[in-house]
Amino acid sequence: MLQPPEPVLVTNLFPEILEHLLVLLSELKPDEWRKPTVCAGWNVKDVTLHLLGVEVGNLSVRRDGYVATQEIQNGRELVEFINAWNQDWVRVMRRTSTRLLVEMLRFVGEQVCSHFRLLNPHLIGGLVSWAGPDPAPVWLDLAREYTERWHHQQHIRDAVDRPGLKEPKYFAPVLGTFVRGLPHAYRTVDAEDGAALSLTIVGDSGGSWSIQREGGSWRLYAGAFDRPDAAVSIDEDIAWRLFTRGMDWKTAEDSITFSGDRELAGNISNVISIIA
Repeated sequence: MLQPPEPVLVTNLFPEILEHLLVLLSELKPDEWRKPTVCAGWNVKDVTLHLLGVEVGNLSVRRDGYVATQEIQNGRELVEFINAWNQDWVRVMRRTSTRLLVEMLRFVGEQVCSHFRLLNPHLIGGLVSWAGPDPAPVWLDLAREYTERWHHQQHIRDAVDRPGLKEPKYFAPVLGTFVRGLPHAYRTVDAEDGAALSLTIVGDSGGSWSIQREGGSWRLYAGAFDRPDAAVSIDEDIAWRLFTRGMDWKTAEDSITFSGDRELAGNISNVISIIA
């Protein structure tokens, strides 16, 4: 019998991926800072500036209790607010030298890592909008923060042709966090109780997860059902790009294996594990 997946605990990984990023940035040549990334309109420096903004925002909100004075009414307004906030930060901070940027990233990033270590992962924390409308456990909130740092660092690594952090130690938590968005992505998909979909992410960092319709909603499980109504199989390097909108589902369709109820399986494209 399948069981709900275990929490994704990543507090100990924040200092490591920060150090990996700082080492990478210290090796970049001037022209590499200007290389375009998959983030539309942003080059390597811009993505790094965004990561600094992520750290500044976390320290300001989580440690210092600062809250932006804008009332958010719905999910669309949240996306618009976040996108404008991010773009304004990057635009203003472009005057920062790359040397100072790296120094600031270390200074603020290390403080964020220290603060994260103080948090109890098993308490209820803030909202993780793409995983559901209710407040999430702190571990999921932190896991979301981890994926933000991992996938943007990967954008930089892709742009400058450096190996990614694809070891299971770093990559498996990303995939294990992204799939937490499955039930919410299927919230508008109606099916009879007992209907099930299984997702397999193929690769050393991947695994299998399933959602089943129970009491009018979808519930997430670790592992694959023996006979699901639908099944989807995606390579791990494609999966993370799809879930973060770094690749279009239509472009990746030939690399994805679908079986069973094609309509049910096709709704996997609703999974977006970022605020977008």
